[in-house]
Amino acid sequence: MSNEYVYIAGVDEVGRGPLVGDVVTAAVILDPKHPIEGLADSKKLSEKKRNMLAEQIKQHALAWSIGRATPEEIDRLNILHATMLAMVRAVEGLIITPEFVRVDGNRLPKWQYAGEAVVKGDSKHAEISAASIIAKVARDDDMIALDKLHPEYGFAAHKGYPTKAHFEAIAQYGVLSCYRKSFKPVQAVLAGSDSAAK
Repeated sequence: MSNEYVYIAGVDEVGRGPLVGDVVTAAVILDPKHPIEGLADSKKLSEKKRNMLAEQIKQHALAWSIGRATPEEIDRLNILHATMLAMVRAVEGLIITPEFVRVDGNRLPKWQYAGEAVVKGDSKHAEISAASIIAKVARDDDMIALDKLHPEYGFAAHKGYPTKAHFEAIAQYGVLSCYRKSFKPVQAVLAGSDSAAK
């Protein structure tokens, strides 16, 4: 079906589950003349391998782009619609307009591109694997930067996901402006602090 296309973009997202920060998506059009060895689902790679592959993708891909949706947009739209918006932004940011777009998951954003949603696409298509790696490295970099600003929360370790240590940090230090206020665990802390303040 998509064999006749030259410019095929892969799209994936990282960060639907965390309580804090942007949901980050990436779109990548790989260069068939420069295949990149070792592409796989970003979650199955070590941090060192991901960072190395991310540099290779940025160097050799025909085009790559990152799209984001902010915590405010996530709270306003909900996480699914914010993710779709971030995917649209990633594809629109490419310097080459793709002829076909493969998206990891079971649904496509509303857009004008020909494409398909592929469940577990990050382990089936190199361009989606590449997108998952670029998105994961960008989102992890966000959390490392946030950790430098607020080391007491442990963002570099848990990357914003709802772990026991993260819950303890929120309970102790409160909710920062970069948290997703619509997420239930964050709402619970805010409700607790409201009742404590009364």
